[in-house]
Amino acid sequence: METRIKMVTKMKYSKSLLIVMIAMVGLYSCVPTREVRNESVSVPGNYQNQSTDTINTGLVEWRTFFKDPNLVALIDSALVKNQELNIMLQQVDIAKNRIQAKKGEYLPFVNLQAGAEVEKVGEYTRNGAVEKNLEVKEGEEFPEPLTNYMVGAFATWELDVWKKLRNEKKAAVYEYLSSVEGKNFMVTNLVAEIADSYYELMALDNQMAIIDQNLAIQQNALRMVKLQKQAARATELAVKRFQAEVLKNQSHKYEIQQQIVEVENRLNFLVGRSPQHIQRASDNFIDTPIDVIYAGIPSQLLQNRPDVRSAEYELAAAKLDTKAAKANFYPQFTIKAGLGLEAFDTKYLTTTPESVLYSAIGDMVAPLINRNAIKAQYKNATARQLQAVYEYEKAILNAYIEVANQLSNIDNLKKSYELKDGQVQALTESIDLSTRLFQSARVEYIEVLLAQREALESRMELVETKKDQLLAQVNMYRALGGGWN
Repeated sequence: METRIKMVTKMKYSKSLLIVMIAMVGLYSCVPTREVRNESVSVPGNYQNQSTDTINTGLVEWRTFFKDPNLVALIDSALVKNQELNIMLQQVDIAKNRIQAKKGEYLPFVNLQAGAEVEKVGEYTRNGAVEKNLEVKEGEEFPEPLTNYMVGAFATWELDVWKKLRNEKKAAVYEYLSSVEGKNFMVTNLVAEIADSYYELMALDNQMAIIDQNLAIQQNALRMVKLQKQAARATELAVKRFQAEVLKNQSHKYEIQQQIVEVENRLNFLVGRSPQHIQRASDNFIDTPIDVIYAGIPSQLLQNRPDVRSAEYELAAAKLDTKAAKANFYPQFTIKAGLGLEAFDTKYLTTTPESVLYSAIGDMVAPLINRNAIKAQYKNATARQLQAVYEYEKAILNAYIEVANQLSNIDNLKKSYELKDGQVQALTESIDLSTRLFQSARVEYIEVLLAQREALESRMELVETKKDQLLAQVNMYRALGGGWN
C-alpha cells in the first residue's frame, strides 16, 4: 500500500512537472520578435574638392583657437556661470544617479523589520479555544489580550536569469554617457555663440566709427555747398539734400548704438551676469587675420562631434531597453528569505531556539494570459530603437552637411571680401575726386552725394563681410566638433 502511494505521488509530480515544461515551451514560442534594421554609419571618404589629410582643426583646444584675450576671458567666465550649462550639469548628475539605482536592482534587497501588536480573539473561535486550553509552559497560560513582538532581517532577490536588470543598468550607463555628450555639445554651442556675439559687437563698433568718419566728410561737404550757394554757384536744393544726408547718418548712429547695447547684454546673459560694459579691442577688427581651417576627413566627425556621439549612446541604450522589454515575457525567479526573533512577551524574545523565526521561499512567475501590456511595452521599445537609428543617422548626415556648407562659405566669403576691398578703395577715391570736380563746377552736387553714399555703404558691407568671415570660422570650428575640449 505504501509503495503504491509513493508511485502515485511520483506520477503526480512527474505529470505536474511535464505540464509546467509544456507550458514553458508554449510560452517561449509565443514571445514576439521584431527585427530592427542596423544603423548606417557610412560617410564619404572626403569632403567635396578637399584632400584626405587627417589634420583637423576641431581637435584644437578652444583657448588655442581663439587668440583674443578678451574673448577667452568671456568664455572662461561663461563656462562657470552660464545658467543653462549649470542646469545641464545637474541633468548629468541625475543620469549618473540612475546608474546607481539600476545597479541596486539586481542586488538583494535586505530590510530590517521590527513590530509589535496586540490581539484579542473571541473565546468561542478556533484560535480562542486553542489559547484557552494551551499553556505556554506548566502553570503559565497565554496572556489575554495576546501581544506579539518581532524583530528580524528579510531579504528579497530577483535572479537576473535573462539579464534584464543588467541590461537596464547598462542602458542607464549609456544614457549617462549620452547626457555627458549632450553637455559637451552645449559647451560647443555656448563657446560658438559667445564668439559670434563678440565679433558682431566688434563689427558694430567699426560701423559706428565708419559713420563718424563719413559724417565728418558729409558735414565738410555741407559747409562747402553752403559757401557755393552764397557765391550763387549752388542752389538751396543742394543744401537741403546734403543736410538730409547728414541727418540720415546721425539717425543711423542711434540705431547702431541700440544694437551695441543689445549685443552687449546678450553676451552678459551668456556669461551669467548683469548688464555691463564688454571689454574689447575693436580698432584693428578689419585687419583681423582669417586663419586656415583644416577639415580633416568626414569619418572623424563620428568621434569629434558630441551630438553624434550622444546619438550613438542613445542608440546603444535603446537596444538594451529592447532586450530588457523582451525579457518581460520570460519567467521571473525570486528568492525571499527572513531570519529573526518573535515572541508574545519581550522576556521570551531572546530565548532561542524557541523564539527564532526563519523562512525561505522561491517563486517563479511567468505571464501566460493577457500579455497585452508587455507586448505594447516591447513594441514601444523596438519603435524607440528604430527612432534612435534614424536620430543617429540624421546626426551624422547633419554634421557632414554643416561642414560642407561652411567649407563653401569660407571659400566664397574670401573671394567676396577681396572684391569688396577693391570696391571700397575705388569708391573712397571717388569721394575726393567728385568733390574737386563739384568745386570746379564740372559735376552736379548729386554726384558728390552718390559718391559719399556708395562709399559709406561699401565700407559698411566690407565690415559685414569681415564679420561673416570670422563667424564662418567659428561655425566651422563648431561643425568639426571643436570647443568642448
